[in-house]
Amino acid sequence: MAPYLLFGFLAAGLLSVFLSPEVVERHLGRGRVRPVLKAALFGVPLPLCSCSVIPVAASLRQHGANRGATVSFLISTPQTGVDSIFVTYSLLGTVYAIFRPVAAFISGVFGGLVVAHLDGDDEKPETNGEQSTCCCHAKGQRKTLAAGLRHGFITLPGDIANALIVGLILAGLITALVPEDYFGSALGGGMGAKFIMMLVGIPVYVCATATVPIAAALIATGISPGAALVFLMTGPATNAATITTIWKVMGKRTTLLYVLVVGISALVAGIVLDRVYQTTGTIPLPSPHTMLPEGVRTAGAIALLVLLAVAKWPRKNPAEPEEKR
Repeated sequence: MAPYLLFGFLAAGLLSVFLSPEVVERHLGRGRVRPVLKAALFGVPLPLCSCSVIPVAASLRQHGANRGATVSFLISTPQTGVDSIFVTYSLLGTVYAIFRPVAAFISGVFGGLVVAHLDGDDEKPETNGEQSTCCCHAKGQRKTLAAGLRHGFITLPGDIANALIVGLILAGLITALVPEDYFGSALGGGMGAKFIMMLVGIPVYVCATATVPIAAALIATGISPGAALVFLMTGPATNAATITTIWKVMGKRTTLLYVLVVGISALVAGIVLDRVYQTTGTIPLPSPHTMLPEGVRTAGAIALLVLLAVAKWPRKNPAEPEEKR
């Protein structure tokens, strides 16, 4: 997946130049339906993880976006992005790569409309400035090509490096140690497996890109594509930090609706995806044309490892006083 992920980083960096969170803010005004649709549409391609999306969503709320648009953005954005779409394409094939962002968009719209109609704006948003304690920085990027490349090849890899490395290790261990069809015989491909994947995905913090190798490994050991999709949707869209932030910024009712919508959307999307594969008789594997030559894949893997190492290498801030270093 390394060459595709590197290309995804490039696309994400360029996207950060032309479609910044500040641009998104200007398009989300009052209303019930149109802001929700715009929020989901903006959110799907943005390369924001479930950590960095929190301060952006809080800023949207503080700048006048209604609850529905904010929730739509919160649901659709962390589930996917240009980088994770390329990785999904490289490991799980065309159908999965198309279905995943479509499911993210629909779930965002569904969640936004539910909140807009059942929990409309009764009070002004909080503006105390306490948006998030996350380490990700999604705002304030200069709109230059150099800043975009830095975001794509330094900031974004640094944000997802830990989760990506852990995900790759887990995927490798699952593939090497778990017998073929072990999870298929233990969990099956029905609703039971999907519920388990949902319960596992909701509370944990996982990255949309880093979860793809895990999902591919689970599918290889017997989990149905739909059950894996449930994890790919709930994991990035919900975690303890997201839930507590929504509770603080928009209240208990919106938070409960948010979690409920994400869970229902993931289960329905998982059922539909399994039906698609059953109907077409295909399986989620890379298409033959995604298999690049061995030399290209090896060079990409080395470049990716170097990029992750550079992104995570501790750098001193020259602006800091010497005694604080």
